[in-house]
Amino acid sequence: MSGRELITLGTASQVPTRSRAHHATFLTLDGVGVLFDPGEGTQRQLTLAGIAVSRIHHVCITHAHGDHCLGLPGVLQRAALDEVSHPIAVHHPHAAAPTVERLRQASVYDDRADVRLHPMAAGDVVAGDHLTITTAALAHSIPAIGYRVATPDTWRLDPQEAEEQGVHGPDRARLLREGSIRIGERTVTVEQVASPQRGTVVAFVMDTGWCAGALELAAGADLLVVEATFLASEAALAAEVGHLTAGDAARLGQQAGARRVVLTHLSQRYPTIEGHLAEARAAAPDLDVHVARDLDRFEVPRPPVTPPGAPAAPR
Repeated sequence: MSGRELITLGTASQVPTRSRAHHATFLTLDGVGVLFDPGEGTQRQLTLAGIAVSRIHHVCITHAHGDHCLGLPGVLQRAALDEVSHPIAVHHPHAAAPTVERLRQASVYDDRADVRLHPMAAGDVVAGDHLTITTAALAHSIPAIGYRVATPDTWRLDPQEAEEQGVHGPDRARLLREGSIRIGERTVTVEQVASPQRGTVVAFVMDTGWCAGALELAAGADLLVVEATFLASEAALAAEVGHLTAGDAARLGQQAGARRVVLTHLSQRYPTIEGHLAEARAAAPDLDVHVARDLDRFEVPRPPVTPPGAPAAPR
């Protein structure tokens, strides 16, 4: 498995089909695993994808509808069975707290896993495991939040500048780590030999109508995972129940400046993905857009390189 990869474990919405399991998405960024919205059957989909439960460090739940959380008991019980040694943080909206607490104790088992529940409100920020997780409110039929996951900002060393400043070998890594070092009688700062680079940003926008929160989460994301439950022929229904069409999802990604967009959470009324892909490409012809199938894998793009001397791109 790549160190920077998104796997769409399940791509169905309310009702699974023969080819689509209930929704679940797994993200790994530099060794940290984030499981989003584990619907029913997620434990099996993890097995099919070859993902051990021990790879999960965070679980992010957007809202308390069953297709986004009924797989949580199996995942947590498997973590206990496998004796996962690190903490697993479960992030969820405050309104979903009673549901999440019931799911955690849905059946009798030896609850040995270190599971930490984190109720979150829109605008909350959690930092840990070399990631920052930020939330924003979405527009759905019940309280829902989306997530923006970011790795830390870094520096990109210019080898020629480092050579000219006399920074060699292990001193280069130390300079990037410490910000400045002494070379003989001089102090060399990281700004002299490197350019600032923002961290990777992945946005997760599920079960929502068009709203400011969705745009906020998706702004400048390197990868946007977004629901596309309906096609334009059901636009009125989508608006009524708080969902996006494939065209809406593509326009959201384009307007927000997302670099790669993955559409998922498809209604059972659509047996193939061709209609979603055609509609998304028509709505945003220049967008790097994909419609996910179960167990698809997508590389997480690295942030653009900042030219030497230029300010880092906004997060």
